[in-house]
Amino acid sequence: MSNFNYTPAENPTFYYIGVSTTESSIMRVFPKWAEYLELGDISFIGIDCKIHDDSEVYRKVVNFIKSDEKSLGALITSHKIDLYEAAMDLFDKIDPYAELLGELSCISKRKGELWAHAKDPISSGLALDSFIPKNHWKKSSAEIFIIGAGGASLALTTYIMENYEKDNLPSRMYISNRSTPRLEKMKKIHIKVNPGIPIEYLNHPYAVDNDKIVNILKNGSLVINGTGLGKDFPGSPLTNAAEFPKNGFVWDYNYRGDLLFLKQAKNQQKEKDLHIEDGWVYFLHGWTRAITEVFHIEIPTSGPKFEEISKIALKVK
Repeated sequence: MSNFNYTPAENPTFYYIGVSTTESSIMRVFPKWAEYLELGDISFIGIDCKIHDDSEVYRKVVNFIKSDEKSLGALITSHKIDLYEAAMDLFDKIDPYAELLGELSCISKRKGELWAHAKDPISSGLALDSFIPKNHWKKSSAEIFIIGAGGASLALTTYIMENYEKDNLPSRMYISNRSTPRLEKMKKIHIKVNPGIPIEYLNHPYAVDNDKIVNILKNGSLVINGTGLGKDFPGSPLTNAAEFPKNGFVWDYNYRGDLLFLKQAKNQQKEKDLHIEDGWVYFLHGWTRAITEVFHIEIPTSGPKFEEISKIALKVK
């Protein structure tokens, strides 16, 4: 059940649908962003639902936002698939990524219509492009190894397949997960959009299994921690024996927690000339892309204004 009381909004209101929203730094960050972006007198309210909540709960939340005049929209984190499956018929429009992936991360309103958006392919792609050099894949035979086949990894691979030129694709992708259902779902979606990237889907229940792939990657390859290890749970999907590729890129979707995966990379950074990236920029793009949809404003994806948004968040997070 939800903690929300479904009282009609007194002010224009933006919602955050999660699990423990009051504990999130965004509750402190968003009001500062709203002030900087001149959004006006905006209320920001968290709606907590339990993981895999009842369909009726998700439908009640969506129906409330749809019918309440001053409820402008929402960002969704932990309920993207469940909410979509429970309430997809309540939306007037569903964007192509939401339809393809079977999930939504943002709800907005346009001219009286309720829209469902899957923004993760865009936000993850923007984050990736912020640190991978232009035409990197064209200039190298580098590969990508993603550890964890959750929604963020599905979104990122979809972005690469649909937005990169055919002569600028990784030479191969390896995607591992501790169980097979997510890998099977990913395969089915990739069949629809993959322009021809060779992909190996790997059931790797143990970190040592992932080490074996990291150790054979070509120079310049990208290794991604797409698991909750290092944030939701302590640890890393690799052991300390893993050898990162020379001139490689190491990315963790997370930006808080013990981040052991990134610490392992930092131990090899000088020797291997690694570029190491956490999930901070991904976090910024995730929220700013939703804000652009809900408030119908333009926010640049780089440059001085984007940097200022980052600085504001860093001061209060």
